Amino acid sequence: MIGLRSDQHLGRSSEETDISAIRNTLAATAVATVVLAGTAACGTVENLTAGQKLDRAFDALGEQHSLTFELDLDTDAATLQALDTEAQPEDRMPDEIAELFSGARVSVSVESKKPLNDSGDKDFSAMAVKLSGPKGDLFEYRLIGDDAYVRADVAAFGQLAGSPMPSADELPPEAGAFKKVLAGKWIKLSAKDLRKTSEQMARDQAAENGKKPSPAPTLDAQAQKKLMNGLRGVIAKEVRFKTADGADGTEHVKATAPFRTLLAGLIDEIRPLAGQLPEGGGLPTADDLKDAPNKKVTADFTLKNGALSDVSVDLAPLAEKAKGKKFALVLRTVKGARPTAPAGATEVRMDELMEGFFGGLMGGSFAADELSDEAAG
Repeated sequence: MIGLRSDQHLGRSSEETDISAIRNTLAATAVATVVLAGTAACGTVENLTAGQKLDRAFDALGEQHSLTFELDLDTDAATLQALDTEAQPEDRMPDEIAELFSGARVSVSVESKKPLNDSGDKDFSAMAVKLSGPKGDLFEYRLIGDDAYVRADVAAFGQLAGSPMPSADELPPEAGAFKKVLAGKWIKLSAKDLRKTSEQMARDQAAENGKKPSPAPTLDAQAQKKLMNGLRGVIAKEVRFKTADGADGTEHVKATAPFRTLLAGLIDEIRPLAGQLPEGGGLPTADDLKDAPNKKVTADFTLKNGALSDVSVDLAPLAEKAKGKKFALVLRTVKGARPTAPAGATEVRMDELMEGFFGGLMGGSFAADELSDEAAG
């Protein structure tokens, strides 16, 4: 995530702690929701009927060759800021960050040569990820065949971070291709070069940590089966499903469970296999979870003609100060959206981009210390 303070301790700022806490809660909720859907058809007769409907809906998505979905929060800035009213004034969520989270939307699109259920990494021919804020698109990445396309609203990120960035016109000629980035224009890169750069960064990071580089861990088929059976057992024990008719021919499948109990059960099943999972922030421990609320949370899956339309997870029970207010994580499927190459992208090499960054921004008239002085002022 982006930094949110302009002081000398940007990486450890209290705002980042707020953002991290919200991000982790939403990530855990999203993962639990996916697990609910993928392992639903088990347990009681009512659970079986509702679960089978979810299974069929997700199976239908897996049979498609392309998929687009959007993820956002159904809430407002005031509700988010109310969550930490007991914090010290300097530690409370800034207005601009609350507005960003309340109006942010993440869109993801994938396209494969095979049905999605049968697709491996090499089968995907296109993908796109876009982060939008209340005032427009903030970042977008597209992978079309062997080419990657990127654009970002660097000025908006700079404002959110409290460190305004110079405009493209203010940079010296040495900035080269990096001017396109600052101007928010599309740039085109070799996907192969991006992978090489990413792998080199991973090796450098491993060396700094005193570790030897190693391939990313993966779960084999037997481990995946064992994990899914364990997750199914937790779902059967803790989750209750109900169905209800909705408007315009829709049907709702609601899955309800105590949040901490469900999350702890799922993590306990995942923990023995943690060494075979890609490295990340690590799984939360029992101590990490002990203060998590254990109120019942409901995920509402909307089906239309048997197909998944959207999922809404009511987060209000997890936050006492959001009681009675809209506070939900919403995932929607979108039809007709396919990732395509943007028009007018400027083709650059990774080395050109890095030279432009260091030569134009860091080595030009806007040196790092000058940017820091400007932000401090």
